[in-house]
Amino acid sequence: MTDPAQPNSDILLDLIKMKMPFGKYKGTTLCDLPVFYLEWFSREGFPPGKLGMQLATIYEIKTNGLDYLLTPLKKQLKKGYS
Repeated sequence: MTDPAQPNSDILLDLIKMKMPFGKYKGTTLCDLPVFYLEWFSREGFPPGKLGMQLATIYEIKTNGLDYLLTPLKKQLKKGYS
């Protein structure tokens, strides 16, 4: 059983792997979306489902200066360990 107090690294891995499936930034990795685009979703409403949760998560990460949480995962991905 996982500890609910610990972050789920699978969610963070998805943020650095998954690409935006539609819109102006289609094909852009979620973690590379510009903040103003995420702010627009925050105002207008995130899409339903998993994508909405992922966009809301990356929005919170970026607006709270927590981008550094993704850096080790990006390095790991580049090395091909994930």
